[in-house]
Amino acid sequence: MTPLAAVVLVYPLLLVGASLWRSRAVKSHEDFMVAGRSVPVALLVATLVCTWIGSGSLFGGAGLAYRSGLAELWFSFGGWVGLLVAFFIAGRVRRIAQYTVPDLLEQRYNATARVLGTVAIILAYVTIASYQFRGGGWILTIVTDGAISPTAGMLITAATIVTFTALAGMVSIVTVDIFNGAIITLAVLTALPYMVFQLGGVSEIASRIPQGHLSPLGEHNLLWAVGVAMPTFLLILGESGMYQKFFSAKNERAARQAVVGMVVGIIVIETSLALLAITGRAAFPDLAEQSNIVGRAASETVILHLARHALPAAGGALLLAAAVAIVLTTGNTFLLVPSTNVSRDIYQRFINPSATERQKLSVQRSFIVLFGALGLVLLTQFQTVLSMALYAYSLVGASLTPALLAAFLWKRVTPEGGVACIAGGLASIVGISVLDRLGVDFTLRLAGSEFDFASSDYIVIPAVIVSVTLLVTVSLVTPPSPEEKWRPFYQEAPET
Repeated sequence: MTPLAAVVLVYPLLLVGASLWRSRAVKSHEDFMVAGRSVPVALLVATLVCTWIGSGSLFGGAGLAYRSGLAELWFSFGGWVGLLVAFFIAGRVRRIAQYTVPDLLEQRYNATARVLGTVAIILAYVTIASYQFRGGGWILTIVTDGAISPTAGMLITAATIVTFTALAGMVSIVTVDIFNGAIITLAVLTALPYMVFQLGGVSEIASRIPQGHLSPLGEHNLLWAVGVAMPTFLLILGESGMYQKFFSAKNERAARQAVVGMVVGIIVIETSLALLAITGRAAFPDLAEQSNIVGRAASETVILHLARHALPAAGGALLLAAAVAIVLTTGNTFLLVPSTNVSRDIYQRFINPSATERQKLSVQRSFIVLFGALGLVLLTQFQTVLSMALYAYSLVGASLTPALLAAFLWKRVTPEGGVACIAGGLASIVGISVLDRLGVDFTLRLAGSEFDFASSDYIVIPAVIVSVTLLVTVSLVTPPSPEEKWRPFYQEAPET
């Protein structure tokens, strides 16, 4: 076994071992969902960063940077701006002290909003979890020189993530993410300067990459930038994993401070990954024409390619360990969240309100396994990680985010408006996708360029127009909510 393969195979076993050890601390369903609401700032920052930096960044974002250059950062920029908004509501989210986003939706709107929100989260989050499985399969294939096939690697990754998540839930996630965050940061920040030095400096790299790779928009226009930035902007503000981790914070101040750390960490790591992918374009230009992993774009594996073929053994092992950490930590959060929604927002809320702790934990763990299997099925429906990411982001962004923001920012929003918003966003994304598969053309020509609004790049634009229009219109024509409905979302607790 090569040193690189050993790192990739042994590191997940260490994480599962840590999870098994921490599972002893799970005494209740609350421990499993929100780690007993006792997570300090440092652990919260690490787990928030590790959740956001997933396969979408490692493969989809890096592949886009390889193909488009610095323009890829528009994909990340939306999330950065969204986090600035999240800072102002993080304290209030923690003070309300629920367990899930659908909890918030029912508190501000009604039970229908809770159910629709749960459906949206399950559809989007199982999709996001599934492409972590694909990313893990790619890692195993590359480091074993094909001895483990992409399909076998995908199954191994899925089994590892499901086991890791089912053992201890949020307790295990926040425990290991401090180590994962350190490894990810160290690996990326050492690999980038090494590659720049090896390739002869910035000017030499610029001479080897396509013209426009260092310009803000590359070969695209502003509508393209909006199309790829909006899904991440809307996702981060509706991201249930982030809210669930705010609920896990030990207090409101910790939740707000964690957002600041999350902003810094994400900007540094995502920018470094994009720049590393661009150096990969200079070092391995042939990847642009290859499709060497089960028919997928080879450019999406540029970070792994650098670890395998361009870095020294220690640096390559560290970068691959970071890749493993990215896949595992994101995958477990995006399985934990929808399984929490089923156990709390469906089973406990509507089916068995008097369920015991053991029953709730059993239901949640069963659905972690079920959603892992469903994620493997979803992988057959998309060609690239980027398309999967944008579709899932758009689903959350068009349905949940406007309703959540309105709950905290607009006192006039009504239960009927919130429900119409979530339903309209869901129906738009699913409806456009189905009609597109049936042959309906959603292409429009704007400013001299054609835009397919059924594609994952742009589908969020018509969907969010529909959902926001319904939110505002229905709210204005229905009676205002009583003060006791909206007051908890506006009160700020005194600093302690």
